[in-house]
Amino acid sequence: MARNIQSLERAAAMLRLLAGGERRLGLSEVASTLGLAKGTAHGILRTLQAEGFVEQDPASGRYQLGAELLRLGNSYLDVHELRARALVWTDDLARSSGESVYVGVLHQQGVLIMHHVFRPDDSRQVLEVGAMQPLHSTALGKVISAYDPVAHGEAVHNAREAFTPRTVTGAEEFEGLLDLIRARGWGSDVEETWEGVASVAAPIHDRRRMPVGAVGVTGAVERVCKDDEVRPELVAAVRDCARSVSRDLGAGRF
Repeated sequence: MARNIQSLERAAAMLRLLAGGERRLGLSEVASTLGLAKGTAHGILRTLQAEGFVEQDPASGRYQLGAELLRLGNSYLDVHELRARALVWTDDLARSSGESVYVGVLHQQGVLIMHHVFRPDDSRQVLEVGAMQPLHSTALGKVISAYDPVAHGEAVHNAREAFTPRTVTGAEEFEGLLDLIRARGWGSDVEETWEGVASVAAPIHDRRRMPVGAVGVTGAVERVCKDDEVRPELVAAVRDCARSVSRDLGAGRF
Protein backbone atom coordinates (compact mmCIF):
# COMPACT_ATOMS: atom_id res chain seq x y z
CA MET A 1 0.00 0.00 0.00
CA ALA A 2 2.80 2.43 0.90
CA ARG A 3 4.45 1.80 -2.47
CA ASN A 4 1.23 2.67 -4.31
CA ILE A 5 0.81 5.87 -2.31
CA GLN A 6 4.41 6.84 -3.06
CA SER A 7 3.83 6.29 -6.76
CA LEU A 8 0.78 8.53 -6.68
CA GLU A 9 2.70 11.22 -4.81
CA ARG A 10 5.49 11.10 -7.39
CA ALA A 11 3.03 11.28 -10.27
CA ALA A 12 1.28 14.27 -8.67
CA ALA A 13 4.62 16.02 -8.15
CA MET A 14 5.51 15.37 -11.78
CA LEU A 15 2.24 16.90 -13.01
CA ARG A 16 2.77 19.96 -10.81
CA LEU A 17 6.30 20.33 -12.18
CA LEU A 18 5.09 20.20 -15.79
CA ALA A 19 2.24 22.60 -15.00
CA GLY A 20 4.61 25.15 -13.48
CA GLY A 21 7.01 25.43 -16.37
CA GLU A 22 6.76 27.57 -19.49
CA ARG A 23 8.53 24.99 -21.64
CA ARG A 24 8.65 21.27 -22.17
CA LEU A 25 10.91 19.29 -19.84
CA GLY A 26 13.22 16.43 -20.69
CA LEU A 27 13.49 13.17 -18.75
CA SER A 28 16.75 14.20 -17.08
CA GLU A 29 15.29 17.53 -15.92
CA VAL A 30 12.20 15.86 -14.48
CA ALA A 31 14.25 13.18 -12.70
CA SER A 32 16.84 15.54 -11.23
CA THR A 33 14.30 18.15 -10.10
CA LEU A 34 12.22 15.54 -8.28
CA GLY A 35 15.20 13.55 -7.01
CA LEU A 36 14.21 10.38 -8.86
CA ALA A 37 16.20 7.79 -10.74
CA LYS A 38 15.78 8.14 -14.50
CA GLY A 39 14.22 4.70 -14.74
CA THR A 40 11.63 5.55 -12.10
CA ALA A 41 10.81 8.90 -13.68
CA HIS A 42 10.54 7.34 -17.13
CA GLY A 43 8.13 4.68 -15.87
CA ILE A 44 5.84 7.26 -14.30
CA LEU A 45 5.95 9.48 -17.38
CA ARG A 46 5.08 6.55 -19.64
CA THR A 47 2.09 5.67 -17.45
CA LEU A 48 0.87 9.28 -17.44
CA GLN A 49 1.38 9.43 -21.19
CA ALA A 50 -0.64 6.25 -21.75
CA GLU A 51 -3.53 7.82 -19.79
CA GLY A 52 -3.35 11.06 -21.76
CA PHE A 53 -2.19 13.19 -18.82
CA VAL A 54 1.23 13.82 -20.37
CA GLU A 55 2.31 14.25 -23.99
CA GLN A 56 5.77 13.75 -25.46
CA ASP A 57 7.02 15.90 -28.29
CA PRO A 58 8.11 13.48 -31.05
CA ALA A 59 10.93 15.71 -32.25
CA SER A 60 12.62 16.65 -28.96
CA GLY A 61 11.41 13.84 -26.71
CA ARG A 62 10.43 16.41 -24.08
CA TYR A 63 7.26 16.21 -22.01
CA GLN A 64 4.30 18.53 -21.39
CA LEU A 65 0.80 18.26 -19.89
CA GLY A 66 -1.70 16.33 -21.99
CA ALA A 67 -5.20 17.13 -23.20
CA GLU A 68 -6.88 14.60 -20.89
CA LEU A 69 -5.71 16.57 -17.85
CA LEU A 70 -7.20 19.73 -19.32
CA ARG A 71 -10.49 17.92 -19.94
CA LEU A 72 -10.59 16.69 -16.35
CA GLY A 73 -9.92 20.22 -15.15
CA ASN A 74 -13.20 21.29 -16.73
CA SER A 75 -15.17 18.31 -15.43
CA TYR A 76 -16.74 20.32 -12.59
CA LEU A 77 -19.36 21.50 -15.07
CA ASP A 78 -19.30 18.74 -17.66
CA VAL A 79 -22.31 16.77 -16.45
CA HIS A 80 -24.33 18.48 -13.72
CA GLU A 81 -24.11 22.08 -14.88
CA LEU A 82 -24.30 21.08 -18.53
CA ARG A 83 -27.52 19.18 -17.96
CA ALA A 84 -29.01 21.99 -15.87
CA ARG A 85 -28.22 24.58 -18.53
CA ALA A 86 -29.52 22.37 -21.33
CA LEU A 87 -32.95 21.54 -19.83
CA VAL A 88 -35.01 24.42 -21.20
CA TRP A 89 -33.26 24.65 -24.56
CA THR A 90 -33.50 20.92 -25.30
CA ASP A 91 -37.20 20.88 -24.38
CA ASP A 92 -37.71 23.72 -26.86
CA LEU A 93 -35.72 21.86 -29.51
CA ALA A 94 -37.81 18.71 -29.08
CA ARG A 95 -41.02 20.70 -29.46
CA SER A 96 -39.85 22.64 -32.52
CA SER A 97 -38.27 19.66 -34.30
CA GLY A 98 -40.76 17.00 -33.31
CA GLU A 99 -37.84 14.62 -32.69
CA SER A 100 -35.92 13.12 -29.79
CA VAL A 101 -33.13 15.26 -28.40
CA TYR A 102 -29.92 13.97 -26.84
CA VAL A 103 -27.01 15.62 -25.03
CA GLY A 104 -23.81 13.56 -24.94
CA VAL A 105 -20.36 13.89 -23.40
CA LEU A 106 -17.13 12.00 -23.93
CA HIS A 107 -16.77 9.03 -21.61
CA GLN A 108 -13.92 6.55 -22.00
CA GLN A 109 -14.05 5.50 -25.67
CA GLY A 110 -17.59 6.57 -26.49
CA VAL A 111 -20.39 9.07 -25.99
CA LEU A 112 -22.34 8.98 -22.73
CA ILE A 113 -25.95 10.13 -23.09
CA MET A 114 -26.48 12.36 -20.05
CA HIS A 115 -29.77 13.98 -21.08
CA HIS A 116 -32.62 12.72 -23.28
CA VAL A 117 -35.86 14.49 -24.21
CA PHE A 118 -38.54 12.26 -25.69
CA ARG A 119 -40.04 12.90 -29.11
CA PRO A 120 -43.24 14.89 -28.43
CA ASP A 121 -45.79 12.34 -29.63
CA ASP A 122 -47.68 9.41 -28.17
CA SER A 123 -45.25 6.72 -29.31
CA ARG A 124 -43.66 4.36 -26.81
CA GLN A 125 -40.10 5.43 -26.04
CA VAL A 126 -37.29 4.28 -23.73
CA LEU A 127 -35.21 6.71 -21.68
CA GLU A 128 -31.60 6.39 -22.85
CA VAL A 129 -29.81 8.42 -20.18
CA GLY A 130 -26.67 6.47 -19.28
CA ALA A 131 -26.50 4.70 -22.64
CA MET A 132 -23.28 4.73 -24.64
CA GLN A 133 -22.96 5.57 -28.34
CA PRO A 134 -19.92 5.14 -30.63
CA LEU A 135 -17.69 8.10 -31.39
CA HIS A 136 -17.01 7.39 -35.04
CA SER A 137 -20.48 6.86 -36.48
CA THR A 138 -23.03 8.92 -34.53
CA ALA A 139 -23.62 12.63 -35.05
CA LEU A 140 -22.91 13.33 -31.37
CA GLY A 141 -19.73 11.27 -31.46
CA LYS A 142 -18.35 12.76 -34.64
CA VAL A 143 -19.00 16.31 -33.43
CA ILE A 144 -17.28 15.63 -30.11
CA SER A 145 -14.38 13.96 -31.96
CA ALA A 146 -14.02 16.97 -34.24
CA TYR A 147 -13.69 19.46 -31.38
CA ASP A 148 -12.27 17.52 -28.41
CA PRO A 149 -8.63 16.40 -28.90
CA VAL A 150 -9.02 13.50 -26.45
CA ALA A 151 -12.11 12.22 -28.25
CA HIS A 152 -10.32 12.69 -31.55
CA GLY A 153 -7.50 10.46 -30.38
CA GLU A 154 -9.94 7.77 -29.22
CA ALA A 155 -11.88 7.83 -32.49
CA VAL A 156 -8.79 7.82 -34.70
CA HIS A 157 -6.67 5.24 -32.90
CA ASN A 158 -9.37 2.70 -32.01
CA ALA A 159 -11.09 0.32 -34.40
CA ARG A 160 -14.05 1.86 -36.24
CA GLU A 161 -16.70 -0.82 -36.60
CA ALA A 162 -18.91 -0.84 -39.69
CA PHE A 163 -22.44 -0.88 -38.26
CA THR A 164 -24.08 -0.37 -41.67
CA PRO A 165 -22.82 -0.12 -45.27
CA ARG A 166 -22.73 3.67 -44.79
CA THR A 167 -20.38 3.67 -41.77
CA VAL A 168 -17.11 5.47 -42.50
CA THR A 169 -14.22 3.34 -41.27
CA GLY A 170 -11.23 4.51 -43.35
CA ALA A 171 -8.80 6.79 -41.51
CA GLU A 172 -8.39 9.36 -44.29
CA GLU A 173 -12.11 9.57 -45.05
CA PHE A 174 -12.92 9.85 -41.36
CA GLU A 175 -10.47 12.72 -40.88
CA GLY A 176 -12.08 14.40 -43.88
CA LEU A 177 -15.46 14.15 -42.17
CA LEU A 178 -14.09 15.78 -39.01
CA ASP A 179 -12.57 18.60 -41.08
CA LEU A 180 -15.97 19.17 -42.69
CA ILE A 181 -17.69 19.25 -39.28
CA ARG A 182 -15.25 21.85 -37.99
CA ALA A 183 -15.71 23.93 -41.14
CA ARG A 184 -19.51 24.04 -41.01
CA GLY A 185 -20.08 23.70 -37.25
CA TRP A 186 -22.30 20.60 -37.20
CA GLY A 187 -22.24 16.89 -38.00
CA SER A 188 -24.72 14.26 -39.13
CA ASP A 189 -25.32 10.53 -39.15
CA VAL A 190 -27.53 9.26 -41.97
CA GLU A 191 -27.96 5.52 -41.42
CA GLU A 192 -24.31 5.17 -40.38
CA THR A 193 -25.12 3.62 -37.00
CA TRP A 194 -28.69 2.32 -37.32
CA GLU A 195 -30.49 1.68 -40.60
CA GLY A 196 -33.53 3.90 -41.01
CA VAL A 197 -32.29 6.42 -38.43
CA ALA A 198 -30.65 9.81 -38.99
CA SER A 199 -29.38 12.50 -36.65
CA VAL A 200 -27.71 15.91 -36.62
CA ALA A 201 -25.63 17.43 -33.80
CA ALA A 202 -23.65 20.54 -32.89
CA PRO A 203 -20.95 21.20 -30.25
CA ILE A 204 -21.46 22.80 -26.84
CA HIS A 205 -18.66 24.95 -25.38
CA ASP A 206 -18.01 26.26 -21.89
CA ARG A 207 -16.86 29.67 -20.60
CA ARG A 208 -13.30 28.86 -21.68
CA ARG A 209 -14.50 28.03 -25.20
CA MET A 210 -13.60 24.41 -24.52
CA PRO A 211 -15.85 21.66 -25.97
CA VAL A 212 -17.82 19.94 -23.21
CA GLY A 213 -20.31 17.91 -25.23
CA ALA A 214 -22.81 17.99 -28.06
CA VAL A 215 -26.56 18.23 -28.56
CA GLY A 216 -28.50 16.62 -31.37
CA VAL A 217 -31.83 15.38 -32.69
CA THR A 218 -32.47 11.83 -33.86
CA GLY A 219 -35.38 10.39 -35.80
CA ALA A 220 -36.54 8.35 -38.77
CA VAL A 221 -34.48 9.13 -41.84
CA GLU A 222 -37.54 10.12 -43.88
CA ARG A 223 -38.38 12.83 -41.32
CA VAL A 224 -34.86 14.08 -40.60
CA CYS A 225 -33.68 14.06 -44.22
CA LYS A 226 -34.84 15.17 -47.64
CA ASP A 227 -33.14 13.76 -50.74
CA ASP A 228 -30.60 12.02 -48.45
CA GLU A 229 -29.54 15.32 -46.88
CA VAL A 230 -30.39 16.54 -43.39
CA ARG A 231 -33.15 19.14 -43.52
CA PRO A 232 -31.65 22.66 -43.25
CA GLU A 233 -34.27 23.77 -40.72
CA LEU A 234 -33.21 20.94 -38.39
CA VAL A 235 -29.56 21.90 -38.74
CA ALA A 236 -30.42 25.51 -37.89
CA ALA A 237 -32.52 24.49 -34.88
CA VAL A 238 -29.80 22.22 -33.46
CA ARG A 239 -27.10 24.85 -33.92
CA ASP A 240 -29.28 27.48 -32.25
CA CYS A 241 -29.82 25.12 -29.29
CA ALA A 242 -26.08 24.41 -28.98
CA ARG A 243 -25.26 28.12 -29.08
CA SER A 244 -27.90 28.88 -26.45
CA VAL A 245 -26.57 26.23 -24.06
CA SER A 246 -23.00 27.41 -24.70
CA ARG A 247 -23.99 31.01 -23.91
CA ASP A 248 -25.61 29.87 -20.66
CA LEU A 249 -22.32 28.16 -19.79
CA GLY A 250 -20.53 31.47 -20.29
CA ALA A 251 -19.08 30.90 -23.74
CA GLY A 252 -20.44 34.16 -25.20
CA ARG A 253 -21.51 34.40 -28.82
CA PHE A 254 -20.44 31.82 -31.43
